[in-house]
Amino acid sequence: MAETVSMPKLGFDMQEGTLVRWVKNEGEQINKGDVLAEIETDKATVEVESSASGTVRKLLVGPGSVVPIGSPIAIVGSPDETITQPAIPPSVKKKKTAAKSEDVTPSKKPEVIQPEPALVLKSAVAAEQVPAGSETVKASPVAKRLASEKNLDLGRVQGSGPGGRIVRKDVEAVLAGGIGLRSAAGVPSFIGRGAQQIEARQDETLKLSKLRQIIARRMTESKVSVPHFYVTHEYRMEALLTQRKQMNEELEEGDKISVNDFIVKAAALTLREYPNLNASFAGDQVIRHGSINIGVAVAVENGLLTVVCQNSDQKPVWQIASELQEMVGRARAGKVKPEDIEGSTFSVSNLGMYDVENFSAILNPPEAGILAVGSAREVPVVKDGSLQVGWRMKATISVDHRVSDGAEGARFMQSLAKFIEQPWRLLL
Repeated sequence: MAETVSMPKLGFDMQEGTLVRWVKNEGEQINKGDVLAEIETDKATVEVESSASGTVRKLLVGPGSVVPIGSPIAIVGSPDETITQPAIPPSVKKKKTAAKSEDVTPSKKPEVIQPEPALVLKSAVAAEQVPAGSETVKASPVAKRLASEKNLDLGRVQGSGPGGRIVRKDVEAVLAGGIGLRSAAGVPSFIGRGAQQIEARQDETLKLSKLRQIIARRMTESKVSVPHFYVTHEYRMEALLTQRKQMNEELEEGDKISVNDFIVKAAALTLREYPNLNASFAGDQVIRHGSINIGVAVAVENGLLTVVCQNSDQKPVWQIASELQEMVGRARAGKVKPEDIEGSTFSVSNLGMYDVENFSAILNPPEAGILAVGSAREVPVVKDGSLQVGWRMKATISVDHRVSDGAEGARFMQSLAKFIEQPWRLLL
């Protein structure tokens, strides 16, 4: 029997999605679970899987169409059966495209945008020649694309990656202030030279990406409409770092476990003791979620995406690490699956890799809590009356004050300590 595939709902506030492209064409065979199409949501480009096996009988909407959730997009069935094409809602619309040249009236000329001038570091001495061989410079694809967009010669950028490879942060450092440019002799131009002048930049007006727009809207709504409170705790990290090192010595390079993987597991087990924080506010009631699905914030191009480790309390640390690595990879490639970003009940945002000591995160509605994690640092500590060196990490929980209060938030952070400071508990 033919089955209709509909536009899925991929988030509590999703209303519609844009069909980017069909992976399967009419007449092709497809199995249940195979990727049928790619759709763009407010968060990411998502691969939509077929809910049935058979032949793709009819593709109901074309690429670029904006389709409300629940609306039919395709029909899958047997090759010889009679199918009835469902009505397409009038709200389905084609994605707007740029006006064609013939649509421009003579009375209104198209706006001409002048290219941004190249960023040039000017010295008090005469202008230097671009070093030979710059076209073969070692650089990451992202660094090359960014340099091309900004008309920056990579041959003059000092690389900080392996073997002097230029990475994104090197290009961003040059664009931010000329730091790290090479001279013609291959020596960074800020070494051994006199005062230099950096050409002034012009103002830029950048159109927000769809992802950035939804982040702006949702974070504003969260901060304005949800009363946040914050509790910070400092954790002893020696045991966890030792445990992680011992485990990683037995694992292959691509299977290494991060500190964040331990924290996700620790937060999930602590939420079992504090179910009121694994919850959502819903008017005159609070919904305590049975499943503990930890969302992990991931930095992606032009924004932030949350991938979700389902039932984190029931999985070993190595499995959490493996699943998160796969989902983060798909998120950064813009190829997330629907289940990658659905159903989070509590979030973890970790900026420890950026040498951040401590910060507070904004709640991700409708969740009642989010844990903001800083760096593990070697700091002076007092132990048994003497000054010693120890590893410490600060974390801050943000909580919806409509759901919980400061005392419960503080107890949660205390209970979290027994899993972080005694990591053997995470392995039981």
